[in-house]
Amino acid sequence: MTIQRHAIPRKPRAILFDMDGVIVDSMPYHFISWYEALRPYDVSVKCFDVYQREGEQWDKALRALWRPSRRPLTRALIQDIFKAKDTIFRKYFKRTIFHAVEEILPRLRRQGYPLALVTGTTHKEMLRILPPSLRNLFSVIVTGDMVKRGKPFPDPYLKAAKQLQLNPCDCIVVENAPYGIRAAKAAGMFCIALTTSLPSEYLSQADIIIDDIKEITHIFPAKKKQ
Repeated sequence: MTIQRHAIPRKPRAILFDMDGVIVDSMPYHFISWYEALRPYDVSVKCFDVYQREGEQWDKALRALWRPSRRPLTRALIQDIFKAKDTIFRKYFKRTIFHAVEEILPRLRRQGYPLALVTGTTHKEMLRILPPSLRNLFSVIVTGDMVKRGKPFPDPYLKAAKQLQLNPCDCIVVENAPYGIRAAKAAGMFCIALTTSLPSEYLSQADIIIDDIKEITHIFPAKKKQ
């Protein structure tokens, strides 16, 4: 299924990808780790609570997940919870690359599109999640700890465009979550959303919504050599 709300206004010069839920099927493990890390504090979270905030910097996500408890959240407690989440994630995580990603990314590179990875995950966690064979396909990588303001602010995508030496309007983003879509649109970029984590009704701010990343190959034609 493809829902196209807007046509691509110009030929893109680069394609920017989110990681969790787009390249790697890691969102279920993020949910499990948040759930288990917060359970000792009688803070209960649901899948939707985590999935809708995907892409946000971890400390802000924690504050939002903690807020219903109406209890103070100290700096020491934040560190303890994040350490627990990190430990649980490492215990359970099994890397699963989405079907066709390992075929599509090299194909886009061969077609002449520079690629960037823009994720709310920390650099250290990104190295753990993404294998070198895929990391090396990206000309630019921006992680959550490289910017002061993460998604849904435009800063991560604007930083990637600057490093690519391109205008934001020349970049197309591939996302899977509302915060990431908002960040891309605030940066002035066209956005394609995947329904890997949430159904299409939660991705309505995207310009195009697709169910399978393989559909991207029909959207981007080969670039003509100069």
